[in-house]
Formats: sequence, C-alpha cells, structure tokens
Amino acid sequence: MDNVKLLEDLNNKKESFYEEISKVIVGQGNVIEHIFIALICKGHILLQGVPGLGKTLIIKTISSALDLKFNRIQFTPDLMPSDITGTEIISQDPKTGDRGLKFIKGPIFSNIILADEINRTPPKTQSALLEAMQESMVTTGGQTYQIESPFFVLATQNPIEQEGTYPLPEAQLDRFMFNVIIDYPNIDEENKVVRLNTEDNKSLINNIISKEELQNYQNLIISVPVSKNVIDFAVNFVQSTRPQSTNLDITKKYISWGAGPRASSFLILAAKAKAALYGKPTPDIDDVKDIIKSVLRHRIILNFNAEAEGITTDNVLEELMGNKSV
Repeated sequence: MDNVKLLEDLNNKKESFYEEISKVIVGQGNVIEHIFIALICKGHILLQGVPGLGKTLIIKTISSALDLKFNRIQFTPDLMPSDITGTEIISQDPKTGDRGLKFIKGPIFSNIILADEINRTPPKTQSALLEAMQESMVTTGGQTYQIESPFFVLATQNPIEQEGTYPLPEAQLDRFMFNVIIDYPNIDEENKVVRLNTEDNKSLINNIISKEELQNYQNLIISVPVSKNVIDFAVNFVQSTRPQSTNLDITKKYISWGAGPRASSFLILAAKAKAALYGKPTPDIDDVKDIIKSVLRHRIILNFNAEAEGITTDNVLEELMGNKSV
C-alpha cells in the first residue's frame, strides 16, 4: 500500500477508533487525540488529573480497541523492580535433573502497559521502566530480553495528593513524549457521564486497529516530509526555553533549566502525526504550536521566582508562543 492510500486508511481508522472509544468515554477528545498521536509515533504518555476523571478507564478502553496485549501495573510503595521486569527462579530439568536459573518475564513484557499511580512507588522501582521505555528491552542477570513491538507505556499520576509519593526523576520524565492534563468535564458531559454510570450500559469495545496496521502507520509517520522552516521553528522554540541559550527576559526570570534536544525531535514527530491525522501531506507551524504544551511542560524546571509568583510552566510557554522574536 502506497503512502497516499495509507494516509486515507489512517484517517478512516482514526474516525472509527474515536467512535468506538466514545461508547464508553465522554468528551476528553484532546486526551484521546494525544494518545493516538503517541501510539503512531512510538511515544509514551504521562496522564495527570484528579481522581475520578477516568484516566484509567480511558487507557483500558483504548487498549480494548487495539489488537494488542495489555497489562496493568499498580504502582505502590512496596513494589519492587523485579515485580515489573521479572525475576529469576531455580528450575530443574525434568530429563537430566540439572538445576539452573530460569527467567520468568514480568508484566512489562506486553504491548501496552498501564503504569497506574506511577508516583506512588520509590525511584528504584520507577527506574526499572527507564531501559524498557527507551530501548524496548530489559536487562537482568547479565542477559538482555527484547520487548515485543509495538511497546507503549501510559502512566497516570494524581497531582493533588503529595503525601507518600515520589516525584518522577527528570531522566524518566524526559522519556515521556507527552504530559497530558485531564480537565473536569463540562456540565453536558458530566450529565452524560452520570447517565452512563447509573444505567445498565455494558458497551462492548471492538478491535479497530490491528498490530500490523499500527506498525504501518508508525512507518508512515516517519516518512512524512517536513519543511525547513517548521524544523527551525521547533528548534528555536526549544532553544528559547534555555536560560543559557537566549536573552529573553521571561526565560531568564522564571526558568532554571530548559528542555533538551529530545523535545525538538518529539515536537516534529508529533506535528507530523497530527498533520497526517487531518489528511495533510506535511505539517506546518500551527501543528507544532498545538502540541507545544504537552511536549514541553514536563521538560522545563521553573525557579523560585516562578514559584513565588504562582507562575506555571504553561504560563511561561504561552508567553513564549506569543513572543514574536521566538
């Protein structure tokens, strides 16, 4: 199938995918679009929202619409790294009687991983995800085990409760393509949620996208061309978040550390996917602007001035987007 037909097929599948998800999920179109973009970009997502907004339900519903293996890992303070990656046990050969170590794969060996409440487990366990997220492999006992492709981590965390939580290390945060914030539903959406939750509604989610189709879409996104001015805009914007690389007053006043080079790559990759989802042959600067917040908000570290004045990362990014010199 050539790229033009594949692009048409992607658009048709996108509509069917969204329609299937809407059987269970009310609203949250922006969140679902970001997850779909991450899927076809081989990225990972961190979802943030207060309890009861359906973070876990969204991920479970999306996994049902994909013909992929799904595992959920509930992160708790007593979770060990081996509970994620797997462990070695002593096994005996029934024929020879010889004993040896046998590796039992953990829940990380799946296509879609729901890392629920990821900030409730200590850094030692959180770091067990690092190699898997970046390299799609696990190393234990001197052996390396490949994780089957496609591999996609969807992590959730609650931004309100901080007691008994462990902030994610910057190195791990940087491996998430998007940091998506789930907002409260509006009054019409909440009315529909109440009806769905209080009536006999057991919608069956059908598989819409197969593993082979998803991999074809991922290859398509890589092949989408990008003009030089779009790449220049993305790189210059990321540079503008670094106090060491810019003279912008807002950056020097409020930011301690800016985003790294991985942010520039993710901006372009996500812009390519967004353009493809809307049938465009190549992304423009507006496509980059649409995903700037979700790509950069977890990669920028604000300083004390921002904290004292109640300035958020999103506030700084909005100011930078409105600055004509960027």
